[in-house]
Amino acid sequence: MEAANRSLSVDRQLLDPKFESYRLSLDPLPCYKVELDAAVAEVNLRDDQYTLDHMRAFGMYNYLHCDSWYSNSVYYVDQLGRVMNLSVTLDTALGKPREIFRLPSDLTAYDNRLCASIHFPSSTWATLSDGTGRLYILRTNTRGGSATEKWEILFNQELGDPFVIVHSVSTVKSDVHAVEVILLRIEKDELDARGSGFHVSLEWVAITAIQNSDEKYEISKHRVLHGKSVPHYVAIESGGDGLMIVSYKPFRFITDDGEQPEEKKVEQMETDGKKEPLYYWQQTAEDLTVTVQLPEVSAQGDIKIQFSPSHISVRLKGKEPLVEGQLHSLIDHESSTWIMKNHTSIEISLMKKDEGYEWSELVVGDKQGEYIMSPAQCAAASEHLIHLTSEYMNPDSSKEKPPCNAQELEECDIFLEDSTTLCRFDGNTLKPTDVVNLGSNPFLFSVVASPEEMPCFCLRHDVDALLWQPRAGHMDNMWEHIATFNALGYVQASKQDKKFFTCAPNQSYAALCEYLRRVFIYRQPTPVPTVLYNRKQGRQVGQVAKQQVASLETTTPIVGFQGTNERLFVLTAKNLFLIKVNADDN
Repeated sequence: MEAANRSLSVDRQLLDPKFESYRLSLDPLPCYKVELDAAVAEVNLRDDQYTLDHMRAFGMYNYLHCDSWYSNSVYYVDQLGRVMNLSVTLDTALGKPREIFRLPSDLTAYDNRLCASIHFPSSTWATLSDGTGRLYILRTNTRGGSATEKWEILFNQELGDPFVIVHSVSTVKSDVHAVEVILLRIEKDELDARGSGFHVSLEWVAITAIQNSDEKYEISKHRVLHGKSVPHYVAIESGGDGLMIVSYKPFRFITDDGEQPEEKKVEQMETDGKKEPLYYWQQTAEDLTVTVQLPEVSAQGDIKIQFSPSHISVRLKGKEPLVEGQLHSLIDHESSTWIMKNHTSIEISLMKKDEGYEWSELVVGDKQGEYIMSPAQCAAASEHLIHLTSEYMNPDSSKEKPPCNAQELEECDIFLEDSTTLCRFDGNTLKPTDVVNLGSNPFLFSVVASPEEMPCFCLRHDVDALLWQPRAGHMDNMWEHIATFNALGYVQASKQDKKFFTCAPNQSYAALCEYLRRVFIYRQPTPVPTVLYNRKQGRQVGQVAKQQVASLETTTPIVGFQGTNERLFVLTAKNLFLIKVNADDN
């Protein structure tokens, strides 16, 4: 069964067509700085990691991890192999990040490692990768407080080449606990001769408790997807029954032996089995030239060609015709000729009865051939279409319809990834069930609004940024529009140095940071305490959306960025900054 084509349903009540702009606010933002005992375990790209996919997956990696189950608690891994945690209860009494767990292996001993990654599938479990290819499943018990319990390793296994954890969930089915994890790798693809030479691998691994033992876990399922671009978004459904992916290029499941599923093989064979054109043909005002490819080496005496004013037949002796049928128009059959070329093809010259008349096909209804335009015809077609494009800003402004060119477009008007799709895969059949074309809605960021739900993803719609919450199992509204950040899709496009982008789980603000120092905060519109009027329109303004800018006291690049309802956490190699955005929820 083919995947259902769906569309995202925008909630018009969440849009504000009268939104004007963000107002720069000079209100101070409290900012606190915490020095780290050891630097963050950054990993630079190697010389063999040169593609755009390597940069997106590992070069722009967010080294700061937020625990969505416990507010205002963040984690990172330092160069000593320690998982460090900072939990905030009072901004003015910040302590040092404390060690929660120490990796058994020495990370510096591995030359080809990736960045360490952490994810929290539940309030009492964690998944951890050390960046060397080893996966840990940890029982953390209570987290987030000052008396955090020791993390206990219940699964520890080498899974091949290095990977990063993208997402994980904790499930219980038939009283059996399991942790399902998505791992991302970029692997060398020897068969990719025309592309980058790499493909992206997503491994969907299920680690299940062994029966009659809550202390031992083993891999129960191992499913692999391959694609040709790093996905923007990957998330397992809360019950582990499906997978959702937002990506520029499609992904497909691969069986355990590295082959495609059987139905995919059939599709691939059909694609690979497409024949080359049986013949090629060209035309001028006076004649047509047809080159027919012979299926085997043949002698001239084995070929039988017949012309009539409106019909042609080409065949090998004793076999079915290669080309036969009614011609598109009349020919002078007495002046038409043919010659043998290299015993593998023949060239036929047909003289037109009506000179100057352009044929749209050679044989009526025949799809075995391919038409080739001559250089003169290509130049004429280009000249005919030149009014639609130009290398100059406006070569002839006196024309009624001046040319349109890309130089007049702004960055936010250009969509490089116009084939991006949102796809849901069924966890049992491994087939796509629902597909949404996101060509005109570029992906911006993802955020966890509720830890029990799948992560939300934010897309640009026109000039706005719309936040979507996946609802697994809700066939009538599988992706719900839950919030809008007015004009933020347009505003963020102007930030050429932006590195990370996020929003508060309660959608009270959105924030982005640049590569160095600056953090921009965009708040939702709020009522104003005084009466304000729009100078141009003279109408009263009831709400104002504020923009604030924080400049950090650092000269080192930002390597991590996370937001909660009250604070923004910004990580550099040697410091962790806290920006108080909203008052604490009581």
